[in-house]
Amino acid sequence: MMADALPAVTIYTDGGCRPNPGPGGWGVVVLRQGSEPVELSGAEAEATNNRMELRAAIEALKSLQGSHAVELVTDSQYLRKGVTEWMAGWRAKGWKTAGRKDVANRDLWEALDREIARHEIDWRWVKGHAGNEWNERADELASAQIPRSALPIDDFDAVHLFTAVAYSGKADAGAWGVLFVYRGNEKELRGRQAGASANRMHITGAGVGLAELSRTMKVHLYTASDYLKDGATNWLKGWRVRNWTTREGKPVANRELWQRLATLLDRHDVHWHVVSRDALPEQMERAKALATAELGRSTVN
Repeated sequence: MMADALPAVTIYTDGGCRPNPGPGGWGVVVLRQGSEPVELSGAEAEATNNRMELRAAIEALKSLQGSHAVELVTDSQYLRKGVTEWMAGWRAKGWKTAGRKDVANRDLWEALDREIARHEIDWRWVKGHAGNEWNERADELASAQIPRSALPIDDFDAVHLFTAVAYSGKADAGAWGVLFVYRGNEKELRGRQAGASANRMHITGAGVGLAELSRTMKVHLYTASDYLKDGATNWLKGWRVRNWTTREGKPVANRELWQRLATLLDRHDVHWHVVSRDALPEQMERAKALATAELGRSTVN
């Protein structure tokens, strides 16, 4: 069937997370000549910006009954280039990259590929947050969904650790606070250390929280520290291989704390969530208050 014989529709999609990765939302606006706009949106508890962009396109195309001539407008170059430049090669290689690795977000790319097959689609890119009415509306729909999947993650049988720190350069002291939540039960932990940096307090707090667990558990660990999350998820493996030295051959900073934390991470299934300092959830505010109170006590004493 030729595209000009198909019913025409214009679709605007958007998706995002706060933070990335973290709770995510997607939004869609479907425009048909002579009809009111149709709006779709949804949320996922754990996602990335790219996954939400993909999910928005998938759900938009799934909503169409029968084949259509679609103009799909997105502000995601990842989505547009993935479809128009990369997908054919991925499919031919069994959804592998040129380096023979699985394509990132393969499950969603395959789902999108199936939806694309039903339609004739013209993929268009528009700059985000630049005043385009329907792109802005799709963004609003996606953003409005994110609070619905706000922390804590909806995972009742997992442990949730909210960690925060306080630091005083003047007093040369640091403190950490941990809120431990499991199946509705809570436990508060806090401590302090003289001559400690904020980074050391972040590692210590995470370690103290994980050390409370007497058996192997799934854990959602929330922190405002990119240093802690990146160290645990990106750098730790290399440090171990190099016998706790950096790529330059220097000793890893805070080595003894990282070694202790590494042992605890080996024991548990830890899912990391970096929380924006400008939008702390209530549980993180409580952990921060614990650290601040502990630091104040140590300063007075």
